This record gives sequence, C-alpha cells and structure tokens, in this order.
Amino acid sequence: MGITEQDEAWMRHALRLAQRAEALGEVPVGAVLVKDNHCLAEGWNSPIASHDATAHAEINALREAGKRIANYRLVDTCLYVTLEPCVMCMGAIVHARIKRLVFGAYDPKRGAVSNALNLADADFLNHMVSWQGGVLQAECSELLKDFFRGRRINRAGS
Repeated sequence: MGITEQDEAWMRHALRLAQRAEALGEVPVGAVLVKDNHCLAEGWNSPIASHDATAHAEINALREAGKRIANYRLVDTCLYVTLEPCVMCMGAIVHARIKRLVFGAYDPKRGAVSNALNLADADFLNHMVSWQGGVLQAECSELLKDFFRGRRINRAGS
C-alpha cells in the first residue's frame, strides 16, 4: 500500500499536534490514531511538562484511545506520527495491536521501525505492524530541524 491522500491529510493533522508540542517547549512530535477514517485519539510530546519520560506523542495517543474505548487493544487502527517511533513507542504500538503505522520523518539514530532497529519486521514479535514511512517527510523533518536549530542558537547566545 502506497501513500494515499488520506495518509497526507492525517499527517497534516499530526503536524499541527507537533506544532502544539513545540509551542509548549517540547520536541515537536505529534501523533493521531485513526479508526475507520475518524480520529480516535491524538497526542503530542509532553515529557517535560508532565515530568514523564514515557510521555511521547505515540504513547499519549495510545493512552487516550485506550481510555476512550476501555481497552488497551486498539485493533484495526492506523497511527500517524511525524517521526519514526523509538523502541519504547514501537513496543507499545505492537502490544496495542495497531494494524498500520504511518510516519513522516525517518530517525536514522533512534528509529525503531527501519533504522536503528527493525522492530516492524522482527520475527520474535507476536504481532506485525504494517508501515509506511516518509509521508510529508520534508515538512516533518523541517519542523524538527528548525526546533533543534533554534535551541542551539539560543544556547550559544546564552
């Protein structure tokens, strides 16, 4: 399955959530969980504000969805996230039984889907997540690059 107009539309939604994180001083990553082309839950990075190292955008969206449907199994859903998930988030995605994962920017250093680790294809897992990377990749990457560039400039000026 290639990139669809629907994928791009939901990724734009995730980008707006990432901008919300950025406005709060968090690393700009956003996630939206979709079922039957309807938003089930959304999240953005909030580890600084929540004092919780696990408060990544994906985890926040999964938590909200689980509460909404009163079940940690989120079958037949698609998770859109602006950055390739880390190992913690990929583990949660697998345990939640997410059907499909779509992400924007690849993360060569920490990405656990197809870069640092290939957990989406790990045969030791009991659930396989289909995935598509690179959806609105330029926009997702630029948001992150601008954020970290700004932090370096602010640090140098201090």
